[in-house]
Amino acid sequence: MLQLLIHNARIIDGTGSPWFRGSVLVDNDTISIKRGEIDLNQYESERVIDAEDKVVCPGFVDLHSHAGLTILGEPHHDPKVRQGVTTELVGIDGISHAPFKTREELERYIWMDAGLNWYPPEPDWLTTQELLNKYDGTVAVNIAYILGNSPVRIWATGWNDQPATTAEIANMKAVIRESMEEGAWGLSTGLDYPPGAYASTEELIALSEQTAAMGGFYHTHTRASLKSQGTYAPWEEAVEIGRKSGIPIHLTHFRQPKQGEGSHNGYLGLVEDARAEGVDVTFDCYTYPYSGTSVTIQLPFWAKDGGPERIMAALADPEDRKKMKRDMNSRSDIQEIWRERWLHNFRQPQNEKYDGKSISHIAEMREQDPADALFDLLLEERLGISEVGTGTNAHTLPEFVSHPYGMIASDAILFGEYPNPRTYGCFPVVLAEFVRAEKHLKLPEAIRKMTSFPAQRLGLTDRGALRDGFRADIVIFDPETVRTDATKDDPKHYPVGIDYVIVNGEVVIENGTNTGATPGRALRRGH
Repeated sequence: MLQLLIHNARIIDGTGSPWFRGSVLVDNDTISIKRGEIDLNQYESERVIDAEDKVVCPGFVDLHSHAGLTILGEPHHDPKVRQGVTTELVGIDGISHAPFKTREELERYIWMDAGLNWYPPEPDWLTTQELLNKYDGTVAVNIAYILGNSPVRIWATGWNDQPATTAEIANMKAVIRESMEEGAWGLSTGLDYPPGAYASTEELIALSEQTAAMGGFYHTHTRASLKSQGTYAPWEEAVEIGRKSGIPIHLTHFRQPKQGEGSHNGYLGLVEDARAEGVDVTFDCYTYPYSGTSVTIQLPFWAKDGGPERIMAALADPEDRKKMKRDMNSRSDIQEIWRERWLHNFRQPQNEKYDGKSISHIAEMREQDPADALFDLLLEERLGISEVGTGTNAHTLPEFVSHPYGMIASDAILFGEYPNPRTYGCFPVVLAEFVRAEKHLKLPEAIRKMTSFPAQRLGLTDRGALRDGFRADIVIFDPETVRTDATKDDPKHYPVGIDYVIVNGEVVIENGTNTGATPGRALRRGH
């Protein structure tokens, strides 16, 4: 008997090919495709779904997720699975949560990452394998894991801003080998986030050589400080790492940050030229003009040199505060940051009134200088504050969303009352706006950029397409009604028009409602 049968479907298989009418049969988590009409009387199935001539496509694969810990506390994962996401890559931006030598080091790093992720108390793993085991059958979506260079660097070199020795780089390579043998898919960097940001280009080339030798790829949030050497210098460093190490390069949240900061032709031309040269470069982008991250990114590197305790000490010390304020106020864009970035994820009851308000507005409410208000709130919240702000030129964003070398990824932070609206709408807005309304993309190509292409980049061989023998990660949606109502001022809206989401053959979203099923599993490289 079949596990599930979906009939009367317009199948878009994820490869970029046009739709065709057919049925999807699921047996033991595995699909087979039948073209044309079928006689339902010929099949016995535990469950039959009439797709009503709606689109049936592969589940969406999100190559930039900050849910690695949050999903363990909120396993039904409504903001993402309701969008059609069935697989997420965690450990991005150089920020992964294994391996660590001791529980104390792990807890310190979870603290350091508090503005991007959250986990209930008492983390009980150290190795990559132990962390991956926690996802099997306990969460709504599949989890793929990439190894961040921050824990790799902590393991070998520590938390401080210092060059790695030859012996320490050899130690880092050993960590990479062990983590990838346990299932990690490659190496990620977030070169604005210490301590991983302290790595030199040469160190990253050496680590990338090891990662490439094991079939992994390099997923990078590039080094913004290099912009002083040229508009495109951060991304040129990434391409150079690929050129010299031989590793495939993936540029994450790639876009033109604002008008006048280069040209979209320059950014996209960098990728096109690298590929023409023979360097394997791809990118992802998100679909809203807002950026989002931990607000500690605004603090100077020297205040983070040593870990979270060093940040807390700098926030509390009058002289360090003066120095931080001088450094921050010397930035040409600081007034824009105070005015346009809004904060969220306040956990202290007295601070909840600030959720969704700009730093300038909060400073006025507290009758403080903006920097002092930020410093005090970070102390009170023990670093766990997130920020959202304008960080993308909305006029050129469609060029990135529609480019054939790019894919869609959410970069979503999942907590607070005023998160980035892409947390709830990144994928459906592609279908509603970029495809149906504005026609920047044809529907099959949009589906490819959210399914088979990210699966190919990651290295999945049995997901991302509706093909015989592939795993049953499936979305059913109405192309005429699908939309998102998530906005800056009212972000927490689930999408409309995504009727069913199926993970490993189990229905997780049924008629737009979460069934409570948790069929997700860790997808381990080489296993």
